[in-house]
Amino acid sequence: MKILITGATGLIGSALQKSLRDGGHDLLLASRKPPKNDNFIQWDVSEGFAEPEKLEGVHAVIHLAGENLSGLRWTDEKKKAIRDSRILGTRNVVDTISNLKQRPQILIAASAVGFYGDRGDDIMTETSSPGKNFLADVCREWEAESRRAEDSGIRTVLLRTGIVLSKDGGALGTMLTPFKFGLGGVVGSGKQWMSWISLDDQIAVINYALENENIRGAVNSVSPNPVTNEEFTKAMGEVLYRPTIIPIPEFAVHLAFGEMGDALLLDSTRVIPKRLEEAGFKFKYPDLKKALQHAVE
Repeated sequence: MKILITGATGLIGSALQKSLRDGGHDLLLASRKPPKNDNFIQWDVSEGFAEPEKLEGVHAVIHLAGENLSGLRWTDEKKKAIRDSRILGTRNVVDTISNLKQRPQILIAASAVGFYGDRGDDIMTETSSPGKNFLADVCREWEAESRRAEDSGIRTVLLRTGIVLSKDGGALGTMLTPFKFGLGGVVGSGKQWMSWISLDDQIAVINYALENENIRGAVNSVSPNPVTNEEFTKAMGEVLYRPTIIPIPEFAVHLAFGEMGDALLLDSTRVIPKRLEEAGFKFKYPDLKKALQHAVE
């Protein structure tokens, strides 16, 4: 199968490349830079593809590109970059592949559990309503752009992904250093729910969606066992053999990170992968402690 990947150099994209190549697939990688060889195609969020004709004959598109959510306070400029990278970028991808003579059979498009917003202890499935904050609004518009591919007969899968566990990046990569120095602790009340997935399982979900034609629409790409921040903190301490006694109070999160801290550290989103489980998908690391042990090896 010939597969186009955007966001191929990110945490998920890098691991996905290896998995797909090991599976015998041919890859075409979207890049902002001029193509190094025939395995690359130049693509820009606002301008789209420089040579869309190179996409003729692509069987599948995996669209992962998007501005990093963390690292900086969410200024108006940062929020615009987050929104545009997802909504305009997806619009350009869908417009291009919908106008090909040979359209791809499937679009797997990134989304996030941020779709559900801050929902306390309520359990979210794929049929739950969207939340009402900035991230939820972005995810809702992002998915609407992806769904337009369905109008062209392209099977579309929307991966609502949780925190991806890997020492090489993402939330866990950021947390590892303070936890290793014994500076980790509960954030806020510690009662907020965290929906997570191992990197291995995230890659397996993408492969599963590629291979199973009955998988379409929104799919919660998360472990079946969400945990509270308090439970996550305890597991991190046990895996790293470090104390976790330095809490981060809610006011400190507000002061240091503003709206970003609320959305990424304090909001409670308890999500389960109902559609994956109904389809028979088997998680390799459904248990948090084992997933963390594997991630930090």
